Order: sequence, then structure tokens, then C-alpha cells
Amino acid sequence: MGQKKQKQNDKKNVKNTDKSKQRKLIFGIVLVVVSFFLAVAFVSYFFSWQTDQSIWSDISNRQEKADNIASKIGAFLGHIFIYKGFGIAMFIPVSLSFLSGLKLMFNLKTPLINKWFWGTLWMIFIATFLGFFSGKASILGGMSGFEMNRFLQDYLGKFGTVLLLLLFLTLFAVFKMNLTSESISTFFSNISLKLKKYKPSVPPIRKPSNTEKTDNEDNNFYDKEEKTDFLVKDKENEKLDVFTHKKEIPFLNNTIDNIEIEEGFFIAKPTSEEPDFEVEKPKPTEEIDPELLAQKLVENYGEYDPRLDLSDYRFPSIDLLDEPKDNGIIINQEELEENKNTIVQTLRDYKIEISQIKATIGPTVTLYEIVPAAGIRISKIKNLEDDIALSLAALGIRIIAPIPGKGTIGIEVPNKKPTTVFMRSMITSPKFQHAEMELPVAFGKTISNETFVADLTKMPHLLMAGATGQGKSVGLNVVLTSLLYKKHPAEVKFVLVDPKKVELTLFNKIERHFLAKLPDAEDAIITDNKKVVNTLNSLCIEMDNRYELLKNAMVRNIKEYNAKFKARQLNPNEGHRFLPYIVLVVDEFADLIMTAGKEVELPIARLAQLARAIGIHLIIATQRPSVNVITGIIKANFPARIAFRVTSKIDSKTILDGSGAEQLIGRGDMLYTQGNEPIRIQCAFVDTPEVNHITEYIGNQKAYADAYLLPEYVGGEGEMMDLDFDPSERDPLFREAAEVIINAQQGSASLLQRKLKLGYNRAGRLIDQLEHAGIVGPFEGSKARQVLIQDIVSLERLLNGGN
Repeated sequence: MGQKKQKQNDKKNVKNTDKSKQRKLIFGIVLVVVSFFLAVAFVSYFFSWQTDQSIWSDISNRQEKADNIASKIGAFLGHIFIYKGFGIAMFIPVSLSFLSGLKLMFNLKTPLINKWFWGTLWMIFIATFLGFFSGKASILGGMSGFEMNRFLQDYLGKFGTVLLLLLFLTLFAVFKMNLTSESISTFFSNISLKLKKYKPSVPPIRKPSNTEKTDNEDNNFYDKEEKTDFLVKDKENEKLDVFTHKKEIPFLNNTIDNIEIEEGFFIAKPTSEEPDFEVEKPKPTEEIDPELLAQKLVENYGEYDPRLDLSDYRFPSIDLLDEPKDNGIIINQEELEENKNTIVQTLRDYKIEISQIKATIGPTVTLYEIVPAAGIRISKIKNLEDDIALSLAALGIRIIAPIPGKGTIGIEVPNKKPTTVFMRSMITSPKFQHAEMELPVAFGKTISNETFVADLTKMPHLLMAGATGQGKSVGLNVVLTSLLYKKHPAEVKFVLVDPKKVELTLFNKIERHFLAKLPDAEDAIITDNKKVVNTLNSLCIEMDNRYELLKNAMVRNIKEYNAKFKARQLNPNEGHRFLPYIVLVVDEFADLIMTAGKEVELPIARLAQLARAIGIHLIIATQRPSVNVITGIIKANFPARIAFRVTSKIDSKTILDGSGAEQLIGRGDMLYTQGNEPIRIQCAFVDTPEVNHITEYIGNQKAYADAYLLPEYVGGEGEMMDLDFDPSERDPLFREAAEVIINAQQGSASLLQRKLKLGYNRAGRLIDQLEHAGIVGPFEGSKARQVLIQDIVSLERLLNGGN
């Protein structure tokens, strides 16, 4: 029944689409015919309008005949639109109506809104212009043009009306010809170069006779101050005469061969004037320095700020966290003296003398540093770990022999009354507030009661393990809370995997602020193990895409890339964008390994090996630290590890590659290592109501339109299905989807989602139908499908039954 209803709905959609196309075609034909009829009627009206004036008194009389080609209707429309309307300018809307009809008939993509806008303005301008010069109502400007002209002259006068008309022409030229002050100055400078003045003609100069004075004082042609001599050869007498001339006489720039003596006068030979010869040098190729352009952009607009999309975002306040219930660590002097005496006496029983002992009090554990006497072997003290624990009657004694960086041996003894480390004290600590880190995380306090803050980007991935109920989930909440208090939603995104379905559900409220998900995912927090594989593979695609961006930007890591993007040195039109950090949090990793196995381990290992440089960091928690869960590949790429209390040394060695986790006392007591000696830390405590208050505070603020969408990944499960589709059951958008795929030459469902504004499921069905039709190739993992059709003509041939 469901399939029949689906078929009926699809058929209805096809019918509705066909009816819509038919309506467009009919309306287009009507527009074309009406426009043609009006054009013929208007043209004929200009020749017959005077003789047709008499029919308006009795237009319904059939005996009356009009000279217009379109008869009475044509004459009537001409009278209304030409004489009463805008005159000859009415041909503009008629032609635009004709073009609109053609666009509807043939589904053309040419936009006409701009043409209609300027056409309407030109119609009004032409009618007003013709009305101004005609001075009366005529068919050229129409009654409307005449009345508009009279209205303008009544308020602006003739001079103001002319200025208004010139203003319209000027604005039209500026908009349509893209005129600027530089282009206008260049135009006039070119004209001035072409209008060069020709050289003036030379007047004849009379040769002075012997009786005439040759003194310069009686010569009106010469200047008394500036004179020079030149020699002229007489052709008949073959002798040289010396004459004086003014330097500025133009013909003297020529050679002597250009001068002749005829009848006692110097005559300049007529020379053929050559046309102006102008050489236009090739313009140098414009070269834009990207760094200089970026510097100008920064000067004009400032650096790019990724927080502007949520500029009103307010970071969570400290009041959302519970205040500490005590005023700090309570020092019990009697307990310290008792433990000190017990340690000294136990060591003396085994003939180990110490020269100095010092106590450092922490929230959960007190560290006793001892300096053994000369000649005492360290291994001898190390072997007394269980004996000292028996003497002190305490659980969780750990001996550090020696303490790194110090010449002492440390003995960690749990306090009888441990102090809870509240998250509020971590957030308000100066070490966290002033931390110059990309992703700072305040884990808790060390034995010396110092706030321990680590940078997630330096780890770069974190492995957390421990027995059930020892603080793993609280540790994950501490990590997420630290980042929420320090980072803006534009700077970090979380991918949360929670197979238990109850630990991370509170973070659903900040989905559109901080969470990332697949395009087709309903919930941002992944609770289904089958969807984890797609998410991990999608992160691998995101990793590959980011590395491609880094390669094009010629940088090595995400920090350099974002700095370059903020400085406006990367063009967003080339695909560049600000890259937020992505933190993948996986709770109960062992459960994923049991259900998915290699499908989970391989992308996790690939991300752990490569994703550090492009800002994807992994946090994996598990309660079963066995070798088949924490494999060698994972351990090799997770140098930063946190071990909560475990039950055996084997589990401790699996996590830390050494013992010590089995001696912890639980309730947040943990060991942190980053490839060096483990550091004992009391993990901070953040309660569920506190997390709830923080997420509600963030969730109630303005958010993005959707969560951060990861790249599409289609798993191999659906690829083995029978893709035998009935052509009659194809999606109504099948043809349009095929054209989108062929034009883009990229076969992916995400492309159809963006271009056709579809959901993921429908886009996936379209891709399957396109594969069955032979338009796209089969599934190829993280790569886009190959497009088998190269152009629209081949698509037409294929859909019409050809090969």
C-alpha cells in the first residue's frame, strides 16, 4: 500500500510539473501574439490617426470603418497608448513584452527585470523630452509626455527641466558605461594628443641688395640681441653669402638644401608634410602582489574576524558553576607527623637511613620527598612499596624513584579526607584564564595543588581509560566544559559519539553552536554504532579536503592557514574558508570495536596519524584497556594518555606502558602522561546540573542556521543493493539532476542537495537512479563518482534510447 501511494504521489508531482510548464508556454505565446499585434497597430496608427479620430463617438457601430490595419481595436489601442499615453516611446514596453514571451516559451535564462526597469525610465524620458520640444500634445510624445513636461516646467521652469533631462542621461551613462573620473580624464587626454598643431608656413624673405643696409639695426626681421650667421650657396654665382637671422625662424631648422634663391629672395622649398606618426606603447601586464593586496584589504577592512557571524555571543559566566563547598585543602598536622614517622620507621627496619624528608600536600594525595643517605640503592626503596603501604594501612601508595628533575624519592600517600576539586576553581584560576593555548583544557590539580592546564593541540590526541565508575565521563565533561568557557562557536566544533546514549545527551542543546554532524543526520550526538563508521570516514574526507586547502595556501598547519586567511591573503572565491578546530569525542570505544571492528579502527588510525596538522583532534575513552581494543596502531598515535584507576598492573601497562594506575584511589584520581613520566592529578568535578546550566545558557543564544556539516559519505552497505529501477518510477527531478551532474562533472549527492535544495535521502535516491541510467559511475569510497556523460547532447541521446 505504501508503494502504491508513493507511485501515485510521484505521478501527481509529474503532472503538476507538466501543467506548470504548459501554463508558461501558453502565457508566453499569448504575450508574443499580443506584442506583435500592438506593434502592427501602433505603426499603422502613425499613418491613420487623423482619419480614425471620428470613430470614437460611435465605436460600437459596425458601419464605421477604420484605416488602421488592426481595424477599430488597433485604432482604439493606438489612441489610448500612443496619443493619450507616451507616444512613440510605447514601442519600448511592447518590445520588452515580446522578449518576455520568448523567454517563457523557450525557458531562456536571460534576466529581464533590469531591462524592464531601464525601459520604463527611458519611456518616461523620451515622452517628456519630445513633449518639451514639441510644446503641445502630439503622437510623438503623447498626452502623458506633454502633461509631465508641463508639470516639470510649472515647478522647475524650462532651465530646471533641461537640467533634469541631462541629469538622467548622465546617470544612465555612468551606470551603463561604468564611467569613472579616471576614464573621463583618460578620454580627454587622448583627444588632446590627437589635436596637435601643424607647423606654420614660412613667409618669403627678401635678399638685401648692395644699396640696402645690412646692419642689424635697420632690419625689422631680426632681433638685435640674439643673432647667428649662416651660409647660403648661390646656384648661379657659386659663391657663399653670409646673412644674419633670428634663431626662432621655423624654416632654419631644415637643411640648406631646402632653401633656394630666386629673383633676390630666399624661398623655402615646399616639403611634403608627413602625417602624424604616433606609437602606442604596449601597456605593461598588470601584476597584483597578493601580499600588497592583502595588506590594503587589512588596512581598509581590518583582519577577518570569524566571530562576526555570532558577534553577540556571550561566553558562559562563572555563576553557572557551583561554588567550592570548602575553603581549600585542610591540613591535618597530626596525620602528617604520623605518616612521616611511619615512613621513617619502616625504612629503618630495613636498614635504610634517610637524611631529609619533606611533605607536599595535595587535594587527594600528599607527597613525601625523602633524600636517602649516601650509599643507599634506589631499587631497594622501590621494592618496599607494598611494605610501606602495609605500615601506613593506606590504599594507593605509589613510589616515584627518583622524581624527575629532582634528586629525591617520592612517596605518594592518600589523604584520609580528600578535598574535591571543583570546576569553578579551575576556570577562575589565572593559569587557565591567561593560558596562551589554542585549545586549553584544565584537568585538575596536581599533588602540589597547582592547576594543571594542557593544550589539546599539543597532545595532539588523548586516550582515556579506566575501570567503570572511576571518572572517565566526568573527565570528558571537564574537557568539553573547558573548551566551552574558552572558545567561540566559530573556532571549535565537537563530534560526539555516545554509545551509552546518556552521558553526552546534554550537549544536544548547543547543536547549532558547537556540534558537527553529517548532512543527513537527525541528531548531532551519534548513539548508533552503525553511523559512527560513516562519521569517521566523513572526517577522513574533511581531513583530505583541509590538506588540499593547506597545499594551495602553501602553509603547513591550520594555525598558519587561519592566520593567513584572517590577514585576507586567501581568496574565498577559490574555496578557502576559515577552518575551525574539530574535536572528536568517543565514549566507550571498546563497544565500537566489538560491533564494528576494523571499520572503526582504520579511520581512527588514519585520523590519529594525519589529522593533527589540520586541526582534527581525537579524545577516546574506554573502560576496557585490553590489547585488542587499544591496539599498537592506536597507542603509537596517542602519546597523551590519561589513566584512571584500573584493577591490575597489566591494564596499567596497556594504558601507560608502565605500572602505577592500579595504585590510584579512584574518584577522579588519575595519571597523565604525554610521553614522559606520569603526573598524578586529581581530576576536577563538574556535575550534571552544571553542564545542564552551561548548555542551556549557550543554547538560548542566537545560533547558526544548522550544525557544522561534515562532508557527505555514503557507506558501502547500500552499494550492493539491486539498482534495477523502473524508468516510469524515476524522480520528477531526475532530468534536472542529470543536467546538474553533467554540467558540474561531479557525481555526488551533496552537490544535488546544494543545487536542488533537497534532503539527503532524496539526493541519494537520485544518485542511485543516475547510476542505473549510466550517467554516473559506481561508488568509489570517499571519492566523488565518475560522470560518464560529457555533455547535454549525449544525455538527450541516452534518455531517448540511444547508446
